[in-house]
Amino acid sequence: MKKNRKFCVRVFIFSVILSLLIPYPIFAMEFDINAKSAILIHANSGEIIYEKNSHEKLPLASVTKIMTMLLTMEAIESNQVSLSDVVTISPRAASMGGSQLYMEEGEQQTLETLLKGISICSANDACVAAGEYIAGTEELFVKKMNDKAKALGMENTNFVNTNGLPAEDHYSTAYDIALMSRELLKHPRIHEWLTTWMATIKVGLASKEQTELEITNTNRLIKTYPGANGLKTGYTGEAGYCLSASAMKGNMTLISVVLGSPTSTIRFAESAKLLDYGFAAYESINIAAKDQVIGKSKVDKGKADYINGIAEEEISILVRKEEKQSISKEIHIEENISAPIKKGDVMGEIVIFKDKEIYKSYPIVCEMDVEKAGIFTLYFKLFKNIM
Repeated sequence: MKKNRKFCVRVFIFSVILSLLIPYPIFAMEFDINAKSAILIHANSGEIIYEKNSHEKLPLASVTKIMTMLLTMEAIESNQVSLSDVVTISPRAASMGGSQLYMEEGEQQTLETLLKGISICSANDACVAAGEYIAGTEELFVKKMNDKAKALGMENTNFVNTNGLPAEDHYSTAYDIALMSRELLKHPRIHEWLTTWMATIKVGLASKEQTELEITNTNRLIKTYPGANGLKTGYTGEAGYCLSASAMKGNMTLISVVLGSPTSTIRFAESAKLLDYGFAAYESINIAAKDQVIGKSKVDKGKADYINGIAEEEISILVRKEEKQSISKEIHIEENISAPIKKGDVMGEIVIFKDKEIYKSYPIVCEMDVEKAGIFTLYFKLFKNIM
């Protein structure tokens, strides 16, 4: 037991030290991006490929809606709300200007329709309506947005509203936007709307003649860039032209963020340039799938004889293509673990080597709880072994 504790402590300390070292830029870029701030990251590992003023606080316009969509998806997946829930549009939601679904006060729409409006045509009114429905008021939803930002490590972000309309003290950074973009992409259902180019939505009060509103995705890369799967555009006079863009080729997903580009055309071109470079120069190596069984340990004095060790999350690493052959791995798992055991307890590690030197380490955790066996269970196991 003492040996196991020492091992777990060693793994924990080692992991903490490594976590302080990453993500970090893994090479020096030789070109510039026409924007005030920019970043390119590997979506799975969070490793930074390129950055330019990535921690500078800037207005982010409608890119704000990534956080609104993220909290809405989390509320749906936790069964707090459902896509089929009917939302009544408040006077405040109906009063929003800018890009919108032109919904009227008292109109009723499903939460799914609101999400479509947010993700496809950047509807400001749908953001307010969704936030009010989930949290009770827009102000309470904005508090949730800021709480989530802190939980994700978005240290240079402050939200004042749900949609990014101009407001004092409403800002973020390219780095922080990449963090919340990465989190949103973990929700498979949102991809359906992020990648929809055009859709038709019925809007208006049911008591009047409703209008069929055709909406088009504000993210032009969805149509023009192979593998594009998100995320969100933004523009105000103060923020300039902004875009958080994601694309997938093979098993690798990259996220690029540009803030403060001078024109819409430039923001799309610069985002594509970042993505092109990442896909051309880098490769993603899959180490383990989420919940994949890596190995097993014998359980001492437990109700179960063995316990599986699994990967907590999908594990992949980003390397330059010419360095792929330098990557290797070792798996270290405790031979014996004493019960009781809690699901998620660390029982080993996957160590990644680059040129035979330790590059990264990932924990292997217990797949389930194992209670300590009672005296009769232990006697039965002893008898069974003797027989």
